[in-house]
Amino acid sequence: MTSSSSTTGMTAGERRASISLAGIFALRMLGLFLILPVFAVHAKSMPGGDSAMLVGLALGVYGLTQACGQIPFGIASDRYGRKRVIVIGLLLFALGSFMAATATSLVWVIVGRAVQGAGAISAAVTALIADSTREEQRTKAMAMIGASIGISFAASLVLSPLLYQAIGMGGIFGLTGVLALLAIVVVLRVVPPAPALPRGRVSIRTVLADRELLRLNYGVFVLHLVQMAMFVVMPATLIRIMHLPLAEHWKIYLPVMVFSFVLMLPPLLTGEKRGRAKQVFLGAIALLLLVQLGMWRLLSQPQPGWWAPLVLLLLFFVAFNILEASQPSLVSRLAPPAGKGAALGVYNTLQSLGLFCGGALGGILVQFAGPAAVFLLGAVLCIGWLIIAANMKNLPRRGAVSPAAV
Repeated sequence: MTSSSSTTGMTAGERRASISLAGIFALRMLGLFLILPVFAVHAKSMPGGDSAMLVGLALGVYGLTQACGQIPFGIASDRYGRKRVIVIGLLLFALGSFMAATATSLVWVIVGRAVQGAGAISAAVTALIADSTREEQRTKAMAMIGASIGISFAASLVLSPLLYQAIGMGGIFGLTGVLALLAIVVVLRVVPPAPALPRGRVSIRTVLADRELLRLNYGVFVLHLVQMAMFVVMPATLIRIMHLPLAEHWKIYLPVMVFSFVLMLPPLLTGEKRGRAKQVFLGAIALLLLVQLGMWRLLSQPQPGWWAPLVLLLLFFVAFNILEASQPSLVSRLAPPAGKGAALGVYNTLQSLGLFCGGALGGILVQFAGPAAVFLLGAVLCIGWLIIAANMKNLPRRGAVSPAAV
């Protein structure tokens, strides 16, 4: 879509595309998040549920199959169209959900979760948003997706125990399948027609060799590794420091997430408008680093104050939301026009691998080195990210055509 500096806000078509595609993300992610607070407890009642390894595999296999599918789905969306690929991915997600809903053993739940993850549509959805919005509005559109994911996560913490009591785990899995089918209706009936794809093809080697894209790929890997590893530790930390039962943790997460969205919008939008996106980006990485160091110090104290986890959680989500909104927008601007899907496929593959590695490394470090070691690892990775990102290109203020090197 061509850029127009004369229009300062989103057009009606951009709003419709952004809101509807964010809604697809929200429906799909709500279906995914709903099982997280209750599955580990439920699994103990199933054949094979006494194996912690199988329970972990049931939760983590989704990320592995997502990682395997993102690049092929992204490339396919470049060649055959975004909407077609998104519908296929949602059908796979629904199929896996219904398989897990009818599973009679943990092994079949794992198979269903693997099929769910095979519907790797993140690259195609973000590419379609990039196709449907101008550069000056793209970060705002990506922020809507980030907000929808955060809201879905917070809603799942509230709804999951209630739904589990009302309809059971099979019912929750079945509901995720229904939500995926509803998302298909949104794609076909609500999302505006996709713009024509650029002609030509871009090889995956070209995408993988691009230094600017490599910086962003490393960044999203670190961001989601740190996120997942942090939440291996955070529930027990809130219980120990704040004496808050697990069922009431949503009372912390929900207001913190909402307030973090309010705080992250001014720097994000101002940075885009004034051509200081790089400075905001680096500031968010630095803030993420400070959170890791703060959590490391917090867990090293015998009796930390109850307010410290709240402040650090708020700062974490401010940094996370800025980076989560900025990076896919930057990928879409830096990628070759005919290779956006492929570039976002690689990006989302590293995101999924970060989630998987964060959960695995977080568990290993907690078991063998203690919870504080999780945040020491996060700090080291953030320092590396800050060094790598310091040499990235500084894109001009929104509405300009080509990025200028620093």
